[in-house]
Amino acid sequence: MHELVEFAVEKALELGASYAEARFEEKSGTSLTMKNGSPEGLEILADKGIGVRVLVDGGMGFASTNVLTKESVAEAVQKAVKLARAASKVRNEPIRFSDEDFHEVYYEVKMRKDFRDVSPEEKLELLRKIEEEVKATGVNVPMRFLSYSDQVWHKIIANSDGAFIESFIPRVSTTYNLVVFENGQMEQAPFVQRAFSGGLELIEKDEPWKWAVKDVQALKRLIYEGRKPPEGKVDLVISPEVAGIAVHESVGHPYEADRIFGREAAQAGESFVKPEMLGERIGSEVVTVIEDPTIPNSWGFYLYDDEGVKARPRYLIRDGIITEFLTNREYAYKLGQRSNAAARAINYNREPIVRMANTYLAPGDYSLEELIEDIKLGVYMVSFNEWNIDDRRYQQRYIGREAYLIENGEIKHPVRRPILEITTRALWSSVDAVGKEVEFYPGTCGKGEPGQGVPVWMGGAHARLRDIPLRRP
Repeated sequence: MHELVEFAVEKALELGASYAEARFEEKSGTSLTMKNGSPEGLEILADKGIGVRVLVDGGMGFASTNVLTKESVAEAVQKAVKLARAASKVRNEPIRFSDEDFHEVYYEVKMRKDFRDVSPEEKLELLRKIEEEVKATGVNVPMRFLSYSDQVWHKIIANSDGAFIESFIPRVSTTYNLVVFENGQMEQAPFVQRAFSGGLELIEKDEPWKWAVKDVQALKRLIYEGRKPPEGKVDLVISPEVAGIAVHESVGHPYEADRIFGREAAQAGESFVKPEMLGERIGSEVVTVIEDPTIPNSWGFYLYDDEGVKARPRYLIRDGIITEFLTNREYAYKLGQRSNAAARAINYNREPIVRMANTYLAPGDYSLEELIEDIKLGVYMVSFNEWNIDDRRYQQRYIGREAYLIENGEIKHPVRRPILEITTRALWSSVDAVGKEVEFYPGTCGKGEPGQGVPVWMGGAHARLRDIPLRRP
């Protein structure tokens, strides 16, 4: 594959490209599902191919093939060059890439317990463990959908500017969807995922069955003890899970440079953020939001992006100030900057576009007890069942799943579906304190046309929001 990737780059230059990159990707793995205690299926994944992207006269072209011969790769290169030439004739301005330092690098994520050496029957036992622990609670859970998946992502990336990056990243996850039916009422924990980059030992250490039991018990408590939440302006403490979805949706997405410049307007949406907002205050002084692909064993882990640029932590907000956007080489050039390695593609047959990896609210100085102790009336939102946000990522709503009343500095009974409706600026400006401990929650972030769902982590620390409006359902 090394030879084919280098051949693709050389062929593109021969055909007149001013820039060329080739990316080989191979994915292999398994997935298992179980419904209500019965195994439902085993899927084997095996997919590989090469994608080629070129610049010709300021136009960009992309093509791919899963036939790994020089003849087929040459045809893909010719198609990419032809598309780039056609694009150059209709563009108002040429596409240019930022200058970067490139390396020749090999890296891999080691597995202590290699899931490729583990039988499907042993992997299924992980799901059986979740099933058994949920049933042992004695709670009526009539619908239990469980799944397990593992994949190894092997990539080779080369470009005409000198990059040659090879990587092996294994990814492993479990997911559960549980419906509790008690006392004539139904509550559910929809598609909760636990996921990592690494071996099977990470899932075993995480013990997803304990997370499932916690959710089931919280849902039962909500059915029997849940009351209406307070309405009007109150204080709100959000958990790392809720903080995670909030930073992902209201900070990560609107800070994607392709959105800011309008490329995503007809696809994933627009952004309220403009280039001139760099340096502008968007939140309180205790709010720092970091986007970091390099977190070890994270679901969104990588050390070099799909343009071959070395990854690093990106500080989207620092002390309440907008400090950085997510960029690839194209949009870094537009901003007069260097790329911060946010170019990702989900497969060889998709072009790299600006994406998140692991986005989180940075920790502060407070324990959870300290965040709660001086709240006279408020809500602690532990998890959410629903969220939505407008396509400019400004007006948003979060509906709590597990949530509790806070009264005179103490956590009281569960409350049903407290609704937070707020703007992005009001949300982050209302934070007056942030917790010490950071937690992460996995997700699949969708974007692009054709669609690309990439693995990401979302999370951070607890945060306290002062005097914000809550609604009842």
